[in-house]
Amino acid sequence: MRFIPRFGPATLVTAAFIGPGTVVTASLAGANFGYALLWALLFSVLATLILQEMAARLGIVTGRGLGENLRQQLQHPLLRVLLYLLVIAAIVLGNSAYQGGNLTGASLGAEAIWGDTAWRLALAEHSKLNPWALLLGAIAAAILWQGRYQLIERWLIGLVLLMSLAFISSMLLTQPAWSAILRGLLVPQLPEGATLTVIALIGTTVVPYSLFLHAASAARKWQTTDKAQALAESAADLRTAIPLGGLITLAIVSTAASAFFGKGLTLSNAGELALSLEPLFGASARYLMALGLLAAGLSSALTAPLAAAYALQGLLALNPQQFRMTWLLVMVMGITISSLGLKPLSVIWFAQVANGILLPIITLCLLVAVNSKALGHYRNTKRQNLLGFSVLAITLLLSGRTLYLAIS
Repeated sequence: MRFIPRFGPATLVTAAFIGPGTVVTASLAGANFGYALLWALLFSVLATLILQEMAARLGIVTGRGLGENLRQQLQHPLLRVLLYLLVIAAIVLGNSAYQGGNLTGASLGAEAIWGDTAWRLALAEHSKLNPWALLLGAIAAAILWQGRYQLIERWLIGLVLLMSLAFISSMLLTQPAWSAILRGLLVPQLPEGATLTVIALIGTTVVPYSLFLHAASAARKWQTTDKAQALAESAADLRTAIPLGGLITLAIVSTAASAFFGKGLTLSNAGELALSLEPLFGASARYLMALGLLAAGLSSALTAPLAAAYALQGLLALNPQQFRMTWLLVMVMGITISSLGLKPLSVIWFAQVANGILLPIITLCLLVAVNSKALGHYRNTKRQNLLGFSVLAITLLLSGRTLYLAIS
């Protein structure tokens, strides 16, 4: 099983971090700095593998998500309340704001593919709503409403594979410089003005809500007494889905680098990237990039509300009806933000600050949990602890830098 590709809960993590925000960040990284920042992407993938393996192992062995485990770990009332408030600010409110971006990004992809259709123009004429956001939000809500983990997983696997096909094909059409890609991956460089982009590349991949999402989904999928078999399947799942997500991001960076870097062209958003590729590389490149953006937005529109609901369900012991109302609230807020064209910059800024604080805290709590005696011989090894605490140290540095930039 070690070398057999497998798709499972880790695909939800890939679907979560490959959203319109990642597409924009990766596109700007490639357009502005070429292949020079690919080493930051490689680090992001390795750090994600380390942390998500621990989250999945915790979920499988304990049969509970990260939220439930945190609730058991934190007995001090004040610490518990502070953590709950931080999770609500960073994940629930933050994902509501990000959900608007997910649906807006998916809408840009749809518009680049189909243009101004008659029904869209008719609806836009009588209201200020974004028709694509309403339609795509309704599709995402209908999938989540079924309440079947297997169905959600299949949809996300399909969307991730569609993203892979679209973005990797776009990269191949643009004929990137393969030697420059290899050098960018293996030789760390920091061009002038690239610090914020490095933080953004890492920050869009290593995110706290993916830990809640993965632990809870792994616990739900592998409800078995054969923990060793479940962990082997989970490891195969991780080795398939997370590197594939990294490959998708690399393809986006490379496509933007081939099309824009060093050519005096500017890029402001991912939708513009799709449209700009057509005169350079033909209509196929435009449609492939737009299709990838549509899939990325829709996949993140499924995972963002789900992650918020999993986080609150674990921390507050929500019942199934409350769980559904949580993700539905995030979905409705996202549809409203996107369909009305709102720009909740203050909410996003607040969520980024909260995420900057939350990531090292959740990483530390995760490390404590996977070293608990409750995991028996599935506890962290010395090597796993070394890797985990190394990632924790880097998240502290990144979070400090993010917070400094946010408040300065």
